Amino acid sequence: MATELAPAAENEDSARGFGFALSAYLLWGFLPFYMKAVAHIPPSEVIAHRIIWSVPIAGVVLLILRRTDDLKVALRSPRTLMMAMLTAALISINWGIYVWAIGSGRALDTALGYFINPLFSIFMGAVLLKEKLNAAQKAAIGLAVVAVAVLTYDAGSLPWVALGLTFSWGFYAFFRKTLPVGPNQGFLLEVLLLSIPGSAYILYLAVSGHGHFLATSTSDTLLLLGSGIVTAVPLLFYANGAKLLRLSTIGIMQYIPPTMIFLIAVFVFKEPFGMAKMIAFPLIWVALAIFIWPMLKQYRKR
Repeated sequence: MATELAPAAENEDSARGFGFALSAYLLWGFLPFYMKAVAHIPPSEVIAHRIIWSVPIAGVVLLILRRTDDLKVALRSPRTLMMAMLTAALISINWGIYVWAIGSGRALDTALGYFINPLFSIFMGAVLLKEKLNAAQKAAIGLAVVAVAVLTYDAGSLPWVALGLTFSWGFYAFFRKTLPVGPNQGFLLEVLLLSIPGSAYILYLAVSGHGHFLATSTSDTLLLLGSGIVTAVPLLFYANGAKLLRLSTIGIMQYIPPTMIFLIAVFVFKEPFGMAKMIAFPLIWVALAIFIWPMLKQYRKR
């Protein structure tokens, strides 16, 4: 493949784009199983290896696409580097919360966070971009607020895992749009920047004897090596698939991962699903139904 994937025709979905996006969403949906397998390793070490082993994968993709010149331009721009540092910090926070939550038996909270995220994006558009909300969007956001209030009342504190994932990913997506590089170049730039502290941390763990890579079992080493694959591959699939699909298609497909995570948490991980969650999750689902109904109507018309 000599060049980056061409954008889809205006207002038109591509089967190739659908395949890329669906692959990304399914991989993200099954990711809790992988995170459970590394739950005995400290989340900070897992995150460091996710970063380090993503670099060669993203680098090879960029070489295949022959778009390294764009990365060189970005590396020479102080403004671009500062923006990339911000997005890199946000995505690392998101990864850290996610890895910790899955390993700590709070997969349901991660599903809730990713269900809320689209509604938070609408709220951000209204607050930061002064976009006007219609009645349906206001109702959807109101229901999400009620759901968070129910969980807060039940637990005696804010559902920080869900809100942390929502805020970190929402602001990451918002600022990522301002990064003046393509999706593949942007991802490589982010992990390159993160690889500096990541490498230092892995070296510290190795010297202090607290690291799991090449130090404990072969399975731990392979799992840490594989963390780069499970991090980079779905992100690259998504980045290329999103360019070949309508925004409404992506908007509907984005609910695949949290739905899968919810089902895995309840039926595989057997996480408790108390009364508060029985109230909060349906409220969020109703809010999302209100939100995506216009998109579904567009599909029916087509």
